[in-house]
Amino acid sequence: MTEMPEPVLRWRVRRDLLVLKVIAVLVLALLTVLSRDDPRGMILAGVAALAVAALALRDVLAPVRLSADGEGLVVVKGFAGSQRVPWSAVERVRVDRRTRFTSRTELLEIDTGEGVYLLSRFDLGAPCQEVADELRVFRTGT
Repeated sequence: MTEMPEPVLRWRVRRDLLVLKVIAVLVLALLTVLSRDDPRGMILAGVAALAVAALALRDVLAPVRLSADGEGLVVVKGFAGSQRVPWSAVERVRVDRRTRFTSRTELLEIDTGEGVYLLSRFDLGAPCQEVADELRVFRTGT
């Protein structure tokens, strides 16, 4: 008898956001070249191109920011690394909502007691509350 593979849930950066970052890098690189006569503009555009390129590279190297299976979670850590967190180490999963001026942010917060992992909807490719609900159902079955 063959063993059924264990279900795995994965949340990743949306591909369209990666494409937008690559386009932004190309536009900023072009602006850098076109700003040869303006040293400040050239430096500003060049630094911006490098920063966006670093963000795009992270999306290529670590597209899956969070996954869950029967043993626990795998969460992105650092620039492109990851860390396995067993379910027994997860103390709390919640959505942190903050409003500042007219801007509202939501972050998925995974608290292990020894550390806190924060993931945005841009990291997850889905609304944070939806991911928190899916994790709860996956973990507890209810």
